[in-house]
Amino acid sequence: MALSTSSLTSSLSSLSFSSQISRNPSSISIAQRPKNLHISLSSKHTRSLSISATVAAPVETEPVENLKKFVKSRLPGGFAAQTIIGTGRRKCAIARVVLQEGTGKFIINYRDAKEYLQGNPLWLQYIKVPLVTLGYETSYDVFVKAHGGGLSGQAQAISLGIARALLKVSADHRSPLKKEGLLTRDSRVVERKKVGLKKARKAPQFSKR
Repeated sequence: MALSTSSLTSSLSSLSFSSQISRNPSSISIAQRPKNLHISLSSKHTRSLSISATVAAPVETEPVENLKKFVKSRLPGGFAAQTIIGTGRRKCAIARVVLQEGTGKFIINYRDAKEYLQGNPLWLQYIKVPLVTLGYETSYDVFVKAHGGGLSGQAQAISLGIARALLKVSADHRSPLKKEGLLTRDSRVVERKKVGLKKARKAPQFSKR
């Protein structure tokens, strides 16, 4: 029995494709010709979805004006008039550090150390290492004036400044601080760029022709 091409085409066009995927409690049914796609979502049980979000409140920091008054009250005559003082350097950063007996406060450029160093745990560890080495982490308040370089260099400069200031507290501190390498000035700096090179040592790509 032979079928004409036109009758075969008409019979195929009349077909409709349907697919059903059912999962409790939701079912998705698709039934339509290929050109027109219709998706309906039905649920046997009504469910409500509630989303709640809480935004953490920003950490309250003491105003700079209050910290300036606090520093001036603790350091009459400024940094230069103090006795327990040390200067640290690293790369282009320079830090002047003053130690006073207290509870372990760190104030850098009239700001809290955690705020100034952006809460970076590595940088915060740098500035605490000399005091922790001697067990003085809660015995002294640290006041710092730092400038130049970046925060990483300033943090390492502060560490050297604290170690040097601790030597003025007692000469017996030299041995444990030196053993940890805290009295050594790190002289490494970025190597300068050379003429004809892309960086200090990186050369342009070789081209034969």
